[in-house]
Amino acid sequence: MSDKKISSLDLALSARDALLEKKGVDVTILDVRGLSDVTDFYVIATGNNNPHLKAMMNECEDVLGDHRGRSYRHAGKPESGWLVADYWDVVVHVFSEAARRYYAFETLWRDARRIE
Repeated sequence: MSDKKISSLDLALSARDALLEKKGVDVTILDVRGLSDVTDFYVIATGNNNPHLKAMMNECEDVLGDHRGRSYRHAGKPESGWLVADYWDVVVHVFSEAARRYYAFETLWRDARRIE
């Protein structure tokens, strides 16, 4: 773990890069500062199958762990179609295509600014 403090935006960008490294689909960062008391950013990605979901989350946890250590909490199983890791000010969601449509985070947080 790095001794240097990384900003929540840089952590979200690192999560996005990790998910893209593992070929995550439609990787999106939602800036929910001012809209949510829970976190600053949601990072959302879609995977193609259960092993892909697991590989994406493992990569993300490895990369973010270098900056912050283990996530505060994590939940889900690839078979459920939804994995989540909470780093306090950044929450990473990895979905199957069907689960992402069902939970519709982009609709739920439609007022959030998207980070390019």
